Amino acid sequence: MTVRVKICGIRDQMGLDAACAAGADWVGFVFFSRSPRCVTAQVAAPLARAIANDGPGRIGLFVRPTDDEIRAVLDHVPLDGLQIYDDASRAAAIRDRFALPVWLAAGIGSTVDLPAFCAVDGLVIESRAPKGSDRPGGNAHAFDWTLTAGWTAPVPWLLAGGLRPDNVRRAIECSGARGVDVSSGVESAPGVKSPELIRQFVQAARA
Repeated sequence: MTVRVKICGIRDQMGLDAACAAGADWVGFVFFSRSPRCVTAQVAAPLARAIANDGPGRIGLFVRPTDDEIRAVLDHVPLDGLQIYDDASRAAAIRDRFALPVWLAAGIGSTVDLPAFCAVDGLVIESRAPKGSDRPGGNAHAFDWTLTAGWTAPVPWLLAGGLRPDNVRRAIECSGARGVDVSSGVESAPGVKSPELIRQFVQAARA
């Protein structure tokens, strides 16, 4: 089975073109103001509309959003799914409210943190946010990839956090992941995607 790849934090046409050319399965737009990869609906809208019908899926990332915040984006940006940082019940409510596939981000530190049940469509598994961080997620830090090796996942999942072109193949082998999600690992500077690193990452993930 081919490993599926999501390139998250797309902010401009260059990054989008590189992800499409590399054959990414999804691209992510971050609607969270504290992230260096944040975009507004006005910036994301023309990028999302420029993706061909056979191009990557368009995923919007939201952190503890209100319904109004999600609706304000969807009114302008055609999205194929939502990646939610919140608790499981809120993610399920968002799925019901907007009738779009929802992926729930789950930070883990040990096997007991791995979900045995999931009421949404997918999971993004990454390390817990570092202590004192004002942003959720792995913040470019990897967890022990062997923690997921024997896990029976309740839904499809992506491995995230600390992935780069030079370690993604090992991460896949250790974790058993069939999908990976990268953002800072394919950047030349915070928020600036590198077409060459994107190409290398996708190639390595599918090697």
